[in-house]
Amino acid sequence: MRSARTSLNNSSCVLPKPSRIAGVVSALSLELERIVSSLVYATSNDLREEVREQVVGLLNERLASAIDLAAQAKQAHWNVKGSQFIALHELFDEVHAAVDEYADLLAERVVQLGGIAEGTVSIVARRTNLTGYPGAIADGPEHVNALAGALAEFGERMRRAIDETDDLGDRGTSDICTEISRGIDKWLWFVEAHVQAAPILES
Repeated sequence: MRSARTSLNNSSCVLPKPSRIAGVVSALSLELERIVSSLVYATSNDLREEVREQVVGLLNERLASAIDLAAQAKQAHWNVKGSQFIALHELFDEVHAAVDEYADLLAERVVQLGGIAEGTVSIVARRTNLTGYPGAIADGPEHVNALAGALAEFGERMRRAIDETDDLGDRGTSDICTEISRGIDKWLWFVEAHVQAAPILES
């Protein structure tokens, strides 16, 4: 018995490092996310299942970016300062409300197609395609430039989604993406107008 204990105590029992365990857990989480994203509920919608699966995956990616964009607009709304405070404070809140509606359109379309709308904070953080919003800014023009950049990024991805969903044969989703794209262009115009200089006219 004593020799057995000695043998056990002296044996080299190597445990995996915490970072390695975290990596494995993260990989399993991403794989589970991929599997869930491909699941589709039974529906009488006549779009082919493989089309719906692809569209659901694409829309969930855009949904993550939309939720991120809405949060960035709120960040600007809360923290803007300077001589244009009231105008920008209200404008940024309007942008947030509009983008929140776009996110709702994307999420509801996912569910209409038999998918699962994935909008949790952890999924959004992993999946968003937008540049992170700078945390240490306060001046109005700085927030204008930061939010304009985010709007432009999201607008470009929605334009791509118009063609991608149309190529898949889902014109309904393509129309939704077109509606969102037009709205984003409008809000980009409203935001950018606060820093755009008047054009120089040649005499």
